[in-house]
Amino acid sequence: MQTERPPNESLESTCRRRSQVEQRTLICSLCDAADKRRAQGQYGEAEPLYLRALALSEQVCGPREVAIICNNLAVVYKYTGRFDKAERLYRRALPLMEQSLGPEHTEIAVLYHNLGGLEHARGRFAAGEPLARRSVEIRELALGPDHPEVAADIAALAAILDGQGRYVESEPLYRRALAIFEREYGPEHYEIAVNLNNLAALKYAQGYLEEAEQIYRRALIVKEKLLTPEHPDVGVTLNNLAVLCKAQGRYAEAAAFYTRALAIFEQSFGLQHPKVISCRENYASLMRKMEPSPIE
Repeated sequence: MQTERPPNESLESTCRRRSQVEQRTLICSLCDAADKRRAQGQYGEAEPLYLRALALSEQVCGPREVAIICNNLAVVYKYTGRFDKAERLYRRALPLMEQSLGPEHTEIAVLYHNLGGLEHARGRFAAGEPLARRSVEIRELALGPDHPEVAADIAALAAILDGQGRYVESEPLYRRALAIFEREYGPEHYEIAVNLNNLAALKYAQGYLEEAEQIYRRALIVKEKLLTPEHPDVGVTLNNLAVLCKAQGRYAEAAAFYTRALAIFEQSFGLQHPKVISCRENYASLMRKMEPSPIE
């Protein structure tokens, strides 16, 4: 003889399912809002949205969804200089994503790409190299050598080699990535602007200052067109142009670039971020050089 379930058990199950659907909808809304703010460089506004989405996802979502939110929050922590927090989230996301998709999936490559980028931001270029190479390996195998996502991985590897002073290896990788991006997206795209900035930095390091300036200025035009004038990525190229002008003795131009870059960095990152501190110190050093010598 079957025992009938109490009517309220079915009702509880229905309510639970409805609650989970509502929570998933809320998670999607939080992540969409956070993604938009992160893309605009509004990291302080993006962080609490991601944190709330992560807390909810841990209750109702699978490992892949949790991993995606961990990754996106880690990106915010990286850009705001909280590298240890970023690494913990990336390292947490990696096994969750592998559990869901297997070790050779392109979304695994995203995490290796980001871990390599984190080591680049820390200045630990040698530590980042195997991570960047693993990202290239996974996506090249899955997508072919001329896919724009492969180009992004190649460019990240180039930046890590560049950081180690291996310019002969890094320059052709930058140019290969740029060729793929320009073929896929045309001359004005965010990835192109980022890679132009990095290629310009390489030419500066090699002592080709005029070529570096031309490439920096092209990167700045694209960034200012695609992003807001107050976006931190615009500030990066402004800061680089300030450094270049200072090296050429063009102090008034350097001061103008530093002033703009510093205002952007302070607004985006706060006063204690490494970018803010470095830019402020470089600007102060320039101001001392511009002071008139005392009359004896």
